[in-house]
Amino acid sequence: MNSRGTPLVEMRDIQLAFGGIQAVDHVTVDLYPGEVVGLLGHNGAGKSTLIKCLSGAYQADAGEIFVNGEKATITNPRDARRYNIETIYQTLALADNLTAAQNLFLGRELTTAAGFVDDGAMEAETRKIMSRLNPNFQKFSAPVKALSGGQRQSVAIARAVYFNAKILIMDEPTAALGPQETQMVAELIEELKRQGLGIFLIEHDIHSVMKLCDRASVMKNGQLVGTVDVKDVTDDDILGMIILGKKPGQTGHQA
Repeated sequence: MNSRGTPLVEMRDIQLAFGGIQAVDHVTVDLYPGEVVGLLGHNGAGKSTLIKCLSGAYQADAGEIFVNGEKATITNPRDARRYNIETIYQTLALADNLTAAQNLFLGRELTTAAGFVDDGAMEAETRKIMSRLNPNFQKFSAPVKALSGGQRQSVAIARAVYFNAKILIMDEPTAALGPQETQMVAELIEELKRQGLGIFLIEHDIHSVMKLCDRASVMKNGQLVGTVDVKDVTDDDILGMIILGKKPGQTGHQA
């Protein structure tokens, strides 16, 4: 894959144990600009644990993380943010009673020269970023609890992108969404790819991976089964990797 230049992120030989159980066992994955890499595996396979080493929620026992080819030190979520890594959890971490703009700037409010919160400026900025990400979004004055799942997802994504995320971690972004909403999130992800972001997508649903991802990395029992180009494999190939822990015969290099 060297022909693609320097990865946005490379997690190299990551290891992490909890109480003697190897949750992540010598795992290496990478992510390039404008790419979505799906992370799959049964519950307990280690995919969420691995990605929490990147988001700063956990610290790896061993291994290295490189961002844009340079070694990164990530000991907490603040460090991750400094490397333009943002995580969008399934819960989305939105304040239900606040508007999209108030959520976007929560804790980082824009203020007037007199020091008051500048609602007008925050809404103007929110409209600007939303016009880039989700031009159909109109509910700027409604509290986010009144928004649909897909609209809420777009607010969470807008917040990350506004504050310069280059690497996004998304945890099952289409879980519990209907077909229309799922399509909206798929379009958002396409737009982020066009803007050169790299996305790690933690997923259970193989169909979502086949639709949304460029590559898929499958984990089992803390180890990497392998990474495949989605266009080269079938749903059954990926299912076999998840269940059997074996790469499909027709894919080239071993992990």
